[in-house]
Amino acid sequence: MVLLIAIAMSGYGAVNLNNSMAARAEAVEARAAGEGGLYGDVLVGRDSTIIKPISIPNAPLPNRKAIRYTVKAGDTLESVARAYGVTFREITWSNPGLRLPLKAGHTLRLAPVPGVVVVVKNGDSPASLAAAYGVDEATVLGFNDIHAPELTPGLMIVIPVDPQTGPNLNTGEPADPINPGALFCPIQGAKIIQKFGATSFALEPAYGGYLHFHSGVDVLAEYGTPIVAAAGGKVTATGYADYFGLRVAITDSYGLVEIYAHMSDVAVKVGDSIQQGQKIGLVGSTGLSVGSHLHLQLEVGGMPTDPTPLIGC
Repeated sequence: MVLLIAIAMSGYGAVNLNNSMAARAEAVEARAAGEGGLYGDVLVGRDSTIIKPISIPNAPLPNRKAIRYTVKAGDTLESVARAYGVTFREITWSNPGLRLPLKAGHTLRLAPVPGVVVVVKNGDSPASLAAAYGVDEATVLGFNDIHAPELTPGLMIVIPVDPQTGPNLNTGEPADPINPGALFCPIQGAKIIQKFGATSFALEPAYGGYLHFHSGVDVLAEYGTPIVAAAGGKVTATGYADYFGLRVAITDSYGLVEIYAHMSDVAVKVGDSIQQGQKIGLVGSTGLSVGSHLHLQLEVGGMPTDPTPLIGC
């Protein structure tokens, strides 16, 4: 009888102990859940602060340094632009004073993102650079991981520019409000009657080893038709010049020179800041011209290049 009582008491104690331990474990887990724990991929402490993220990036951050490309034999602005997914205007923008044709061994500066490579000059500041390129000061400094005192002459930085807005004029207005980064047809809806390149038209001068070469595009329009700027920039020349006749030259915000030739009247003067789409003069037939039309020429470093495509022609 004593033995049976002892066994019964032993069993009761074991059951009671197991239940007690289970209950205590549940209570401990309940408290832990209320005080912190793992939520998704974040470990949270008992005061609901994040202790550390569990996920760790396994890919490097995008490079923000300017790309230096060494020109190879046969390279052109267009081939380099295709290889790096940029426009030739952006290449020109990052390389002031660029001359064509490209020479093997020459180094080009390319932006790793849409934007421009800038070498800081005397007098430059975060505010002046921000205003010039249509961004804010935080972008100029933050993208390059520098503080204002570190913005010293000679420093090469990258300024990202939203391709949907493009660069600014010196006035602070957007240079290309209609088609940022593209060339707008100076006479909307007009037809291009002569393209850029070698031609059999005897009036065209020799160029680049060709007997006759057309250095721009001709856009057909009636005498007196308004001409607007293909891209925004600053007027750098007006008046009569060689076979261009009465012409306007605009150095656009990317550093290319646009020449509007054979005009009958000019509506701007040297030094004016011009927005894309702004009227600059009227169609004529001055200079070496057969009938009224606009000759649009695009130059890089004094060398003509194809201005097409033109949005709206």
